[in-house]
Amino acid sequence: MDIFQLVISIILIFNIILSLAIIFLERKDATASWAWIMVLTFIPVVGFILYLIFGRKLSNKTIFTWDTKSKLGVKTAVQHQLREIEANEFEINDHRLNQYKDLFYLHLRNNDAIFTQDNDVRIYTDGNRKFNSLIEDIENATDHIHLVYYIVRSDKLGRRLAEVLMKKAKEGVQVRFLYDDMGSRQLSRKLIKEMRAAGAEVEGFFPPLIPKVNFKINHRNHRKLVIIDGKIGYIGGFNIGDEYLGMDKKFGYWRDTHLRVVGSAVKNMQTRFILDWNQASRHDIDYDERYYVAKGKGKVGMQIVSSGPDSDWEQIKHGYIKMIMSAKDYIYIQTPYFIPDESLLDALKIACLSGVDVRIMIPNKPDHPFVYWATYSYIGEMLNAGATVYIYQKGFLHAKTIVVDSKIASVGTANIDVRSFRLNFEVNAFLYNETLAEMLVDEFEKDMEHVTQLTYGLYQQRPKWIKFKESIARLISPIL
Repeated sequence: MDIFQLVISIILIFNIILSLAIIFLERKDATASWAWIMVLTFIPVVGFILYLIFGRKLSNKTIFTWDTKSKLGVKTAVQHQLREIEANEFEINDHRLNQYKDLFYLHLRNNDAIFTQDNDVRIYTDGNRKFNSLIEDIENATDHIHLVYYIVRSDKLGRRLAEVLMKKAKEGVQVRFLYDDMGSRQLSRKLIKEMRAAGAEVEGFFPPLIPKVNFKINHRNHRKLVIIDGKIGYIGGFNIGDEYLGMDKKFGYWRDTHLRVVGSAVKNMQTRFILDWNQASRHDIDYDERYYVAKGKGKVGMQIVSSGPDSDWEQIKHGYIKMIMSAKDYIYIQTPYFIPDESLLDALKIACLSGVDVRIMIPNKPDHPFVYWATYSYIGEMLNAGATVYIYQKGFLHAKTIVVDSKIASVGTANIDVRSFRLNFEVNAFLYNETLAEMLVDEFEKDMEHVTQLTYGLYQQRPKWIKFKESIARLISPIL
């Protein structure tokens, strides 16, 4: 046997062993398992490297190890609310929303997502307005500023935000800035050093142990949260970069959805930030009452729900499905990517076939081509089931929004795709308020002034080479 044959034999043996491990040890989802087995079979050497980088599960050990939940009494509060729901004693300010108590219960029981009802919420769909508001709130901070973002760039917006954070740090305000190491790979190391020199604490989430070689590249912190003085919170889809202000020629106007929250829900956002921070930093944040002073005078019911590969449950996806199955009149969805798994796809199809008005809005241009082609594959199924599909033409649609019957809604960081449900660390606000839900519907209807409708007839007329790309992308969609 010559050297070439020996190498081929060793590669085949490794492929067989790895395939068996995927099937019997890691217990991945069946579709993801088949996708990886096909990659290993057809591109053995490259496939093995891709699996090491993208395919491995995180360790089963606890990633977020902080006892704030017990110190703060989160578990006690959760158990109290659960007992009230089970005894039918749970009181909601708006009794018209009593029908969604099972959704409250789902998030309480499986995510410790305490239900709060005193929140005042503003909606931002334009990046300039969102960041002007955020920077104004930061400038008025007196105690602490906590931020976590997936993408942070060193462009004009990134520099503008960094400068105001450095100014506040020099004034004695405690600044902690957490960025995702992969998403923010274009963030200047020089700017990070400047911020640290000014007194701000800056950390990267899941940085590589070896420079430029990150074996946790597949598990990213996709969350976008800001908590200011423990009183004001921001959550939604905008990252930090000039393109989110509509300044990128490729994407044009950037349409997203972000929330500014004042109320008790900010406490839950704070807990989420501190859990993430303590995972990334060697300088843990200990419980301090000054981080948990939030209270509001609003009427918006809200739960802050997080999910990630560290969780036993795909909590945000389960919330989406529960919302969809509760719909009686309509479901409005805005998402940049539409790659649902079978459970969510079936829920939406059942809603369509039951007479619910399902409307889905997606962008007209890709920021990730394979994801875009896979999106069109699944959109075809929804069109066939009776959904109405709109293609946003004004620029790039990045909003992650679901509204059901003008009563409940979800806004956050999770896309409707397998990556958001299983691989990334995400956070969403689940909202229970008719006025706010109607405002989100109004934004959807404003966007309809800038869309074209994709009918099933038009979809069937797409060229064969597009169909081919869709088929390939759909085949590997479980691992995109």
